[in-house]
Amino acid sequence: MTLPRILLLSFIAVAITVFFAVGGLDYLTLDGLKAQQEQLFAWRDGHWAMTVLLYSLLYIIVTALSLPGATVMTLAGGLLFGLLWGTIIVSFASSIGATLAFLAARFLFRDPIQRHFGDRLKTINEGMAREGAFYLFTLRLVPLFPFFVINLVMGLTHISTRSFYTVSQLGMLAGTIVYVNAGTQLAGLDSLSGILSPGLIGSFVLLGLFPWLARTVLSTLEARKAYGNWPKPQHFDNNLLVIGAGSGGLVSAYIAAAVRAKVTLVEQQHLGGDCLYTGCVPSKALIRSAKAVAQIRRSGELGIHVPVAEVDFAAVMARVHATIQAIAPHDSPERYQDLGVNVIHGKATLLSPWSVSVSTDSGSQVITSRAIIIATGAKPFVPPIPGLADIGYLTSDTLWDLQEQPKRLLILGGGPIGCEMAQAFARLGSSITLVERLPRLLAGEDSEVSELIHARFWQEGITVLLEHEATAFVIENGEKILICDQQGQSRRLGFDQVLVALGRRATVTGFGGETLGLKLSETHTLATNGFQATNYPNIFACGDVAGPYQFTHAAAHQAWYATVNALFGQVKKFRTDYTALPHTTFIDPEVARVGLNEQEAQAQGIAYETSTYPLAELDRAITDGVAHGFVKVLTVPDTDKILGVTIVGEQAGELLAEYVLAMTHKLGLNKILGSVHSYPTLAEANKYAAGVWKRAHAPQTLLTLVAAYHRWRRH
Repeated sequence: MTLPRILLLSFIAVAITVFFAVGGLDYLTLDGLKAQQEQLFAWRDGHWAMTVLLYSLLYIIVTALSLPGATVMTLAGGLLFGLLWGTIIVSFASSIGATLAFLAARFLFRDPIQRHFGDRLKTINEGMAREGAFYLFTLRLVPLFPFFVINLVMGLTHISTRSFYTVSQLGMLAGTIVYVNAGTQLAGLDSLSGILSPGLIGSFVLLGLFPWLARTVLSTLEARKAYGNWPKPQHFDNNLLVIGAGSGGLVSAYIAAAVRAKVTLVEQQHLGGDCLYTGCVPSKALIRSAKAVAQIRRSGELGIHVPVAEVDFAAVMARVHATIQAIAPHDSPERYQDLGVNVIHGKATLLSPWSVSVSTDSGSQVITSRAIIIATGAKPFVPPIPGLADIGYLTSDTLWDLQEQPKRLLILGGGPIGCEMAQAFARLGSSITLVERLPRLLAGEDSEVSELIHARFWQEGITVLLEHEATAFVIENGEKILICDQQGQSRRLGFDQVLVALGRRATVTGFGGETLGLKLSETHTLATNGFQATNYPNIFACGDVAGPYQFTHAAAHQAWYATVNALFGQVKKFRTDYTALPHTTFIDPEVARVGLNEQEAQAQGIAYETSTYPLAELDRAITDGVAHGFVKVLTVPDTDKILGVTIVGEQAGELLAEYVLAMTHKLGLNKILGSVHSYPTLAEANKYAAGVWKRAHAPQTLLTLVAAYHRWRRH
């Protein structure tokens, strides 16, 4: 730290120490203000200009040093100078003091913080460069944010000093008037009975209402800024229009119809979306067939000898499509029309924040709606690897068209989709090579999960190549070959078919979002706030297009919030809660998780304890021959509050439900331990994991006393 910084920091430290040492805090209280009221009035009446000067200097010092008491100082301004002069004096003094605190924070800390955390602050810096003044105005307008914190934090950003001062003075003006007005009423308070005076009651009622009024004004300003010159219809055809009929869109339409709103659902292809036709349903049907093959191969362990299972791949795929057709009626247009949803098969294009053009085979029409939900889903991400397009490739969308089983299947990606398909096709008889550029599979899970799954894949004959980067695809002598890089060494892999399983990208184009200027997030999803709203307050998004999770149940979860906020947000808004959002990777053994895992807790700096129960000790797991995996629970230190759970094992996704319920309703491990679980069941593992925690937190002092009591009873 440079000498000027050291000197300034020392001066501030000394000034704050002196303030507390002389009892300055005692004077900056409401009681202290009332006690000195007569002396203050007398001094003001004889020395008006000096009173204004000294009061202003004191206010500036208090705010510049971020000392407690700014609220009382503001009330004192009203008490001494009245509403008009008090507002003027406080407005300038508070803004000058805030700016000095802002400059001090900038001088002392901005450069070191930007130097050390520049990458992490990049998004904040870019946001401040675009809309820093409006963001600051928002913070100033809503008095829920501490005055001094805003001053210090803004000093770390790149907002200009002129903008900071100007916006602060404007943004704090409304709050200043309210507080100064309350201060004017204190002068008439001669006794406790005076607290019932209409003027004082009115002032403090206004103080209570001000945050609500500020938020209302802020919402109006945000809406005006977003909508600009878009013409708003006088009447609307719908309360809600939903674009996309995947999980998020279907749930949105269902909820809207259930609460008797007029809702239109527009889908360009099939109702049911990716989950029904290319995702959850077909993949789980395929995995079920593959698991049957694995169980037959293991039948000898159960004392049953079965001839080698023969896989009819075409029949397996026929069952996959039959499963899709069996479930399709659940998402059919007829069902939703019967529920009261106006279903249109066509292409929707946003024309304005309230109007959508829908093109169908019979023509086009313009539909207006007070609110719109975008649920356009996502598509497989295909990287621009040289030669990939020339050799032909499969994705999770096109995989289900296969009728002939690939002999050698190369899979790019060691995430959930890649791992699920690698194990399923290996069990069905394909030779699998899985290529992953990261150092382990399922990188979002804890390391021991990755190690366990890697070991299982090795046992089942799956070749896993970690830290391999695909660089090019070529065809040589009629053979398809992947050229990949392994830490500087080139490697060539032959294959028959390649499945690209490198994640999915949100579908953020093709529906007119560019015309309206819908903002995107860093992860290329539609940017939404905590209520699922986009930068247009009446346009919401849910599901894969909104992120951050790409699960069917996450889309349905978000859809509830998006729909309720779209229809009733003017009365009450609900912030999307991801605390107890589960997810499962359907490999064998299954990997299921809710809440935090260890690597996430460590990355976020959250303290935790772990309680782990190995399924090798569970009676039912032993009888079923699935005694592998574990239940790991993260808890707040020294409490039974659950932060997260990871389960690896047979039916892990089913076992996780108990913990999802517990986290949703704020139940701790003691409640799980106190619940009766049938014996012998896999679910007992949850109780035993709670028992691990209980043993580690047994009340030793109490147990010592109990032991002494039993000794006494024996004599």
